[in-house]
Amino acid sequence: MKGAVLGIDTSCYTTSVACFGSSGVLYDGRTVLPVQRGDRGLRQSEGVFLHTRQLPPLVEEAFSAVSPADVAAVACSRSPVDREDSYMPVFLTGLGVARALAASLQVPLCSLDHQSGHIRAALIGNEGLMEKPFYAVHLSGGTTDLLSVQRKAPGAFAMEPLGRSEDLHAGQLVDRVGVLLKCGFPSGKEMEALARQATARDVRIPSSVRGLTCSLSGAETAARRALDEGRPAAEVAYGIYDLLARTLTKLLTNAARQQGERPVLLCGGVASSLLLRELLRARCALPLFFGESRYSSDNAVGIAALGFDREVAL
Repeated sequence: MKGAVLGIDTSCYTTSVACFGSSGVLYDGRTVLPVQRGDRGLRQSEGVFLHTRQLPPLVEEAFSAVSPADVAAVACSRSPVDREDSYMPVFLTGLGVARALAASLQVPLCSLDHQSGHIRAALIGNEGLMEKPFYAVHLSGGTTDLLSVQRKAPGAFAMEPLGRSEDLHAGQLVDRVGVLLKCGFPSGKEMEALARQATARDVRIPSSVRGLTCSLSGAETAARRALDEGRPAAEVAYGIYDLLARTLTKLLTNAARQQGERPVLLCGGVASSLLLRELLRARCALPLFFGESRYSSDNAVGIAALGFDREVAL
């Protein structure tokens, strides 16, 4: 009996393929897109080329773990978020391969959005949240979004945007300051390791929040100023995570006042930071839930799980 869903996600910096079934994650393969040290990212054309090269070996590995005869559907990310105007060329690579696989296997194709995949991946182990509305905070290089989320059908969420950053996103801030501090790109892991070396934790970067909107561009300027003033790199790195925790706490507190208190699910690559989790738990009064760190960075697990919810677990 067919009971697995093959998921594909080709985001800006990770090629990923996953299989999900009734017993959970059956396969999880990822290859990070290489970025030269000192650079602050890739052009979309470079990402498309790298996905084209990196995706076939991951599909072959997936079919070594799960027989093609057991695949009930193919799911993929088609866009960054669930909006008609949401588009990035890198997602076309995965969509094209997914269409070809679905046609070859004669199974349904589930075309989804990258953000919903992140939320579903973070719900692994937190499935009880889906019973009632909750807040989701998606923190990555392309999003700093506060959403009201409610499951409307198997494999589908009703998501209402409530707030966001009006300039830099959380992941962009971490990466830009990280490169400034001589970390690699993406900078999250090295930045956090550096921040934990801070002997003083008094670099106070101003937080800019108005209602449910925040601004993070000033934080990059403040970090540069602190370095120019001679503050150690580790202390500046810690100041960035402290700034993010204070900013998110203000946003969530304002959301609770306006919309009512709800549990909060944090997802996306920046939310995988254990330091950020510690700082948020110490500050925020709302109940906080985090996905497993391995499912917080870009991956196809959430996409495969959504496809399974929609096509198999009915």
